[in-house]
Amino acid sequence: MSNIRTAGEPTVFEYAALRVVPRIERGETMNVGVVVYCRALDYLACGTHLDERRLLALDPGLDLEGVRAALKGVDAICCGGDRAGQAAREAPGARFRWLTAPRSTIVQPGPVHAGLTENPAADLGRLVDLLVR
Repeated sequence: MSNIRTAGEPTVFEYAALRVVPRIERGETMNVGVVVYCRALDYLACGTHLDERRLLALDPGLDLEGVRAALKGVDAICCGGDRAGQAAREAPGARFRWLTAPRSTIVQPGPVHAGLTENPAADLGRLVDLLVR
């Protein structure tokens, strides 16, 4: 089976929503971003949108700077390079798996879903609009 794609040919991609859990004991979450990975196109990126007013309605004492820092960390890992720290040495797929592993922090990944794409960057924008905004 060839790994060569022709233009316009759909390929599999994976994505997960990023959500903020302001107060774990209440079980409330709010989507704040999406991470998209497409192995065939060597693509890993995230898009975020922080509705601070809505988040503060869930928890007026929420550390918004901490949330922003966590989201910047996700972006750095997606981009790779020096900003990614030790993760920079990992392939995009390994970084995606690390980002989507369950964790008990204020910013958590949702379940991983799959789809078909011809343009993962466009699908990232579409998913941010659909799941976050």
